[in-house]
Amino acid sequence: MRTVVIIDAPSNLGLRPPAPGTVPGCYKLAGALRERGILRRLNAVEGGVVVPPRYDRGDWKEGDGVFNAAAIAAYTPRLADRIERHVRAGDLPVVLGGDCSIQLGASLALRRVGRFGLAAVDASADFRHPGNSDRVGAAGGEELALATGRGQRDLTDLEGLRPYLRDEDVRLFGMRDEDEDRAELGELGIPTVTVGELRQWGADKVARKALRGLEHDDLDGFWVHLDADVLDPSVMPAVDAPDADGLHPDELLALLRPLLRSPRCVGLNVTIYDPDLDPDGTAGDILTDVVVAAFAES
Repeated sequence: MRTVVIIDAPSNLGLRPPAPGTVPGCYKLAGALRERGILRRLNAVEGGVVVPPRYDRGDWKEGDGVFNAAAIAAYTPRLADRIERHVRAGDLPVVLGGDCSIQLGASLALRRVGRFGLAAVDASADFRHPGNSDRVGAAGGEELALATGRGQRDLTDLEGLRPYLRDEDVRLFGMRDEDEDRAELGELGIPTVTVGELRQWGADKVARKALRGLEHDDLDGFWVHLDADVLDPSVMPAVDAPDADGLHPDELLALLRPLLRSPRCVGLNVTIYDPDLDPDGTAGDILTDVVVAAFAES
């Protein structure tokens, strides 16, 4: 039985401000899940906090590339150091974000170790890059593109390890059926499964089929990325960009369980939940319960 290690990565560097003069509240995610006893409930050990730089876009404007890029480029290797140490020790790190740009820390850590896959459970592909958009700026909506080597070099080629992930080693689950990135992803050979397809085929069956690729001998293992916005806004309104027709908690649980219980899974990160948008705490309760249940023995 591997040791689960809880690591806080409370970075909001990759999101646009929700309003002028404010900062995204997703940096409070880790504290909120800890208040709900996630460390105790997972029988986990303390992995500490990797403190991010200050959120400061300065005089950034559209067309300047990724904002907070220097801060993200400084933070990513430090987060990677913490994750890498636990992966090499045979632990199972659970990284509590933060926005989705923290996924770069996991991807860089695993690239240092070997060749790993990614199972991304997310409402969107986060695949915006200069080749398909003129609105590049928020790394939290671009981390998959950056991790696969698309975008500015100061983020895609840290330590000369570009790309951190190969296209063929990525699997995407929970995208909305109308996601405009799906055609490009298909051309690149990156498999995607939408919410509608998950319901048609069954979440558990989808996960088990995906494992046949993620547990392939060419890979040293795989990481799971969970963005809270994959859940339907009726149960998870506390995200920066809630999209209708998302997964329900039981569907997300059925998808996560086979992935997280695989002996080839090397870690998980949880992102985007914003406690500031959840005044009664219901959404945070649901998110914590799903994560804990996904690890629980049947």
